[in-house]
Amino acid sequence: MPRRGSVQHRESQPDLKYNDMLIGKTLTVIMKQGKKSTAENVFYGALEIIREKSSADPVKVFKAAIDNIKPVVEVKSRRVGGASYQVPVDIRTPRRNALAIRWLIQFARERSGKNMKEKLAYEIIDAANGIGGSIKKKEETHRMAEANKAFAHYRW
Repeated sequence: MPRRGSVQHRESQPDLKYNDMLIGKTLTVIMKQGKKSTAENVFYGALEIIREKSSADPVKVFKAAIDNIKPVVEVKSRRVGGASYQVPVDIRTPRRNALAIRWLIQFARERSGKNMKEKLAYEIIDAANGIGGSIKKKEETHRMAEANKAFAHYRW
């Protein structure tokens, strides 16, 4: 954080195929070492697998999965008088999207499977159906916030 002024946030670019900002952000999270074409092959391949498996519009399935994963509250550490409390706070929309995308990719990478296209496709399908590792992570985050609701008055 600069002492003077504010941080200029850059607008992220939408993807070229669907012209969607959420897909563009997802591609940048998938990308490793600047290999954007590889990330695009993985993501668009996963969408093709979703089209074959569910015979629905894969972009709608992807957006439904992201909506199911988005957390509403999270806990942040707050130090009060020598003790640290986990204080539940509401999450702004950009962070909700970022967490949802990050969790989706993380749990897709951890899945056992043949290649990343299949792992990502099955994680998206599971998240759209309300199951999978990323949904468990969201529920765990919400449980943590619910358990620490007593410290909500320390919110800053």
